[in-house]
Amino acid sequence: MRFTALFALSLFALSAHAIDCPKTDIDASQRRLLGPAENICQTYGGKVLLVTNVASHCGFTPQYEGLEKLYKTYAGKGLVVLGFPSGDFNNQEFEDEGEIAKFCKQNFGVTFPMFSRSSVKGAAANPLFKGLAARTGQEPGWNFNKYLVGRDGKVIAHFGSKVSPDSPELTKAVEAALAKGS
Repeated sequence: MRFTALFALSLFALSAHAIDCPKTDIDASQRRLLGPAENICQTYGGKVLLVTNVASHCGFTPQYEGLEKLYKTYAGKGLVVLGFPSGDFNNQEFEDEGEIAKFCKQNFGVTFPMFSRSSVKGAAANPLFKGLAARTGQEPGWNFNKYLVGRDGKVIAHFGSKVSPDSPELTKAVEAALAKGS
């Protein structure tokens, strides 16, 4: 009897965060930086996501520090920051993935998931950014553009590059998203 109750409780916990990926805004695959491809929804579904296009040689590059702090502060509550290096804006990103990884780790101690360099705007945009831009009507206008995605895999908000990771506006939105469905 005790085992049956625990098993049923475990199944409930698993299904509480299971989402129907094709019905989300994050059902897209992308290769990890220096790693294999993964489906964003299958890997991070049920979490609150802050999806950000990043670049190593930009005036907004110091935002890596704030993104890492946000990630470490709220990871235990279900937040995952996802970084997508891109050279779309004045080619401000390294071509070589090893250099991207080294730069992020050495200069900002980045531990949040980073993905391979890709385009984030226009016809060449990776599928995740294409979908997020279509859903919000806001395509990235520069590096460090941010999309906040809820636990259900639906985009909640768009924040432009000038909105820093530690801004009250972004922090409040992250906290509200984390409070929903937790």
